Amino acid sequence: MTVIGAFAPGRVNLIGEHTDYNLGFALPIALELGTTVTFTPDGSAAITAVSDSETASSVIPLTTAPGGVTGWGAYVAGCVWVLGEAGIAVPGGRLEVSSDVPVGAGLSSSAALECAVLLALTSAADGPVPDRIALAKLAQRAENHYVGAPTGLLDQLASLCAEPDAALLVDFQSLDLTTVPADFGDCYRLLVIDSRAPHRHADGEYAARRSVCAAAAAELGLDSLRDAAPDDWRRLVDPVQAARARHVITENARVVDAADALRASDYARFGALMNASHISMRDDFAITTDQIDLIACTAAAMGAIGARMTGGGFGGSVIALASAEAAERIIADLPTAVVDARFNEPTVRAVRPGAGAHLL
Repeated sequence: MTVIGAFAPGRVNLIGEHTDYNLGFALPIALELGTTVTFTPDGSAAITAVSDSETASSVIPLTTAPGGVTGWGAYVAGCVWVLGEAGIAVPGGRLEVSSDVPVGAGLSSSAALECAVLLALTSAADGPVPDRIALAKLAQRAENHYVGAPTGLLDQLASLCAEPDAALLVDFQSLDLTTVPADFGDCYRLLVIDSRAPHRHADGEYAARRSVCAAAAAELGLDSLRDAAPDDWRRLVDPVQAARARHVITENARVVDAADALRASDYARFGALMNASHISMRDDFAITTDQIDLIACTAAAMGAIGARMTGGGFGGSVIALASAEAAERIIADLPTAVVDARFNEPTVRAVRPGAGAHLL
């Protein structure tokens, strides 16, 4: 009996938030944290999925359709559905899931699950395996149309296509992917600070931001805000549209500048761009929270070169770049400072860019 194993990482976005569905730029890395699935085909008409973090299993008919499976199993079911829609017949069997990506931290635990499942199931199916960009689109379709979460393509592309010690510059208009060296060596540390606060109305707020961005682009006579000139946001009469558009337009420019800064090992410049990104997300896009703002501010006060919220917003994590000495201080002292401000105690971990999804 053939057993297929697959691993897909979570991701953290160095810079470029809410730019993906606006056909702009982003600069994510894959994490060394991820999701592992083991699939054992048995020729049945369903996939039974079990997870080490869930008490209940999920039985997914191979003929499943949106609405057929709910809960955590919907992410697996969505993958089965999109593969069927694409004409890729997968066998029934048993799917075992384990993950060390924290759920709700804004590190893309859902994309890691989808990408690992898709990699395993397509390897078990008859016929050619889709390329990585095609798999990313299938994962996005599963999350959008089966699970019902209006995500962009950033998470799936990062999980499937990233490389170790590198960031992935993604152009969402052309889907060109460019590897950017991101080996910070012994002198600097990337820190992910999980606020451990539940996301506040994340799905509805995310959908609302997409809607406003689309309306702003239409008001400007553009297909997307990617095509906007630097000052086009000033032409928008509605102040909310103008603010949202200003974030997207300036964030796209920051991503391109940040990739150049990484290539030049100009970490001071990179950190300044991270800080400017956070201010834009706070003031123009209104997706941070009081706790997230406090974490970013406290990290900076403790010596971080740059600190910004990462992910869709309304909770989740902050990513910070700091010298090795400042990183030790942040790891040791920041959680207490946040608790003293009467917020949940955050978790601080040093991370490095990891490999993309692969078979085991």
